[in-house]
Amino acid sequence: MLQGKKAVLFDLDGTLIDSIGVWNEADLRLARELTGAAPDRAEIRALREAALRRFREEPEPYYCYCALLKERYGTDLTARQVMDRRQAIADGMLERMDYRPGADGLLRALKARGYALALATTGRRSSVDIYRRKNENFAAKAPIDRIFDRVYTSEDVTHIKPDPEIYLRAVADLGLPPAACLVFEDSLAGVQAAKAAGLEVCVVYDRHSDPDRGQIDTLADWKAADFPTLLEALGLG
Repeated sequence: MLQGKKAVLFDLDGTLIDSIGVWNEADLRLARELTGAAPDRAEIRALREAALRRFREEPEPYYCYCALLKERYGTDLTARQVMDRRQAIADGMLERMDYRPGADGLLRALKARGYALALATTGRRSSVDIYRRKNENFAAKAPIDRIFDRVYTSEDVTHIKPDPEIYLRAVADLGLPPAACLVFEDSLAGVQAAKAAGLEVCVVYDRHSDPDRGQIDTLADWKAADFPTLLEALGLG
């Protein structure tokens, strides 16, 4: 998997951290605030993912998603206020977020062996900044700014995953050919983005991506059940 590789690129949500459930919960709480009712969790997740696919070429896809929520739930808040409230609900949970078991170990091992590391996430910069500055788990185990040579968020690109832009930019900035880079992803959109950029992809299993499992497994070059298994297989444990 690492043969001939000089750089390793990581997705964040669902890959290095089990945060998809946090955003599901944040959207559920937001919907309760806006409507007084409790929508179905699966419905909330499906709505968000469909919206991000629909608006992936917009300058602010998350703003467009919150504008959709405003229309759907008939709130008097502006779309920007809905987005700010969503972020406020999530912030406290993000401060307590932790790496998935073994993920920080893989990051440290790769860094120690001289690989260039990049973070390429569809998430907003404000969320990543919480992990950088307010999250004690990240600070103690694998601080983002010490581990990663480059960090890219949704604000750094015009088109989010499954568009390959974020990976194409990362590879270009690193000054390496695609063959010298490996990507770790969990979702179908992420795998599609990496493959469209001409990169090999290792998928780390995340239960939230099970609805797309068949397509993910077909596209992936490598698959791992979890990070401890991956560390052992790579001889990095």
